[in-house]
Amino acid sequence: MPIEKIPGQPAPRALLVNVPRLVSAYFTTIPDPNVPSEKVAFGTSGHRGTSLVGAFNETHILAITQAIVNYRRRHRIDGPLFLARDTHALSEPAFQSALEVLVANDVEIRIAANDAYTPTPAASFAILTYNRAHPQHASDGIIITPSHNPPEDGGFKYNPPHGGPADSDVTGEIEHDANLLIAAGNRDVQRIPLARARASTHVREHDFVEPYVTALSQVLDLEAVRSAGVRIGVDPLGGAAIGYWGAVAERYGLSLEVVNDAIDPTFGFMPLDHDGKIRMDCSSRFAMAGLIRLKDRFDIAFGNDTDADRHGIVTPSVGLMNPNHYLAVAIDYLFSHRPGWRADAAIGKTLVSSSLIDRVAARLGRRLAEVPVGFKYFVNGLVDGSYGFGGEESAGASFLRKDGTVWTTDKDGPLLGLLAAEMTAVLGEDPGVTYGRLATELGEPLYARLDVAATPQEKAILKRLSPAQVQARELAGDPIRATLTEAPEGHVPIGGLKVTTEHGWFAARPSGTENAYKIYAESFKGEDHLKAIQKEARDIVNAALKAGDAK
Repeated sequence: MPIEKIPGQPAPRALLVNVPRLVSAYFTTIPDPNVPSEKVAFGTSGHRGTSLVGAFNETHILAITQAIVNYRRRHRIDGPLFLARDTHALSEPAFQSALEVLVANDVEIRIAANDAYTPTPAASFAILTYNRAHPQHASDGIIITPSHNPPEDGGFKYNPPHGGPADSDVTGEIEHDANLLIAAGNRDVQRIPLARARASTHVREHDFVEPYVTALSQVLDLEAVRSAGVRIGVDPLGGAAIGYWGAVAERYGLSLEVVNDAIDPTFGFMPLDHDGKIRMDCSSRFAMAGLIRLKDRFDIAFGNDTDADRHGIVTPSVGLMNPNHYLAVAIDYLFSHRPGWRADAAIGKTLVSSSLIDRVAARLGRRLAEVPVGFKYFVNGLVDGSYGFGGEESAGASFLRKDGTVWTTDKDGPLLGLLAAEMTAVLGEDPGVTYGRLATELGEPLYARLDVAATPQEKAILKRLSPAQVQARELAGDPIRATLTEAPEGHVPIGGLKVTTEHGWFAARPSGTENAYKIYAESFKGEDHLKAIQKEARDIVNAALKAGDAK
């Protein structure tokens, strides 16, 4: 009998991952280095996959960790490495494998006290804090997480000394080295037994929680939240931030309730996502159904994914906010309430984020820094204070401390959730109401994303398109203002195409995991106009693909 999969409803038990089988496959399945899907492959968020199909196994993690050690030696990174992990089932064995290799290579390692889980932003914060105090001996980090991906997935990413996601030059070097190691049977991987690694003096516990929580007062006005008595609801979605909220509430005297404190590697408490899968996506109204049902109990509520680098904001007025809508109101608020930031601090956004942000930036008189997809493009600007804020349409963002110095260089979900509480306290209304006013003043955007089937050859053509290959002069009845294959900020190739008009735009990018390309589209003229943009976007892309194929 087929399993009934209803989005927003609890997952049937038959759908839950078999954790013993998953972990067993991690240790026993040997990937084939000649099969592309079984190679090490760093996407925008590290190497990801499941052990069940030979895509995330001990062989991979041993090789990647050794490759990171080799990278550190080549680049003379000799400070401690902060090793963090989330609550996915495969994160624990990957943590053990990494520890065995790091200790065998005499790397100084910092792990969370009492084997606690560590959110991505807390790891970024720890790296930056250490490096400010020890500039001659830089630290870095490994974060073991597949983010919001399904329970059967694992993920492994590297954050160099700047504390944020590694750029493609770094990940390319590590990926290449790891695949060479695997092809040679990992014979050049140094490793010691786990018990010896655990007992080594190279491994020291680190308090990730207290310094991060204490410093929150330097980036947020939590006294305003306390004084206003804002009632806050938090759903960690079974993720790594679960151990942080009690400390936040106690230190700042907040009325904060964790509505679900379950830790379960099957994530059996999660409502099913739109496609019937379990996914800890805090921007999905299906995955967040439980918290949305509680919206009227709180003045503001929010959830984070398993490594807490994303946020989902739930308000009494509108329920779960569209990520683009929240980014727009957060930017508008921050640049009006942070006088300590540089007068020339820019607003960072990815090129597939809403153009409402462009309109907010124009009204504020701030420079807009539009970058390709990937938080790594915000790192340098956050480090030197030239970006006040960096945000992605996929509900990931971070911003500066009140004095204009760096907070984290990776996405910080708890920060954005607590910012929503600050906004509610200071403005006397929830961010959903604030967005309504903003949209009335600047225009109401409609935003959508769709996937279009494409061959590997077509994806390759799309990735290297030039503006000259686009012949269209209008999009959905409006003159085309710009045809972009490079980001306006830094002129970095975007690996696709963006076409803009006065009232809308679309962007097309090849999928990194599927035979498809993604079309992001937005209209300020309504549903019919959005559909016209989407249709013509497919026509424009198809014509460009044919022209590219002819060459």
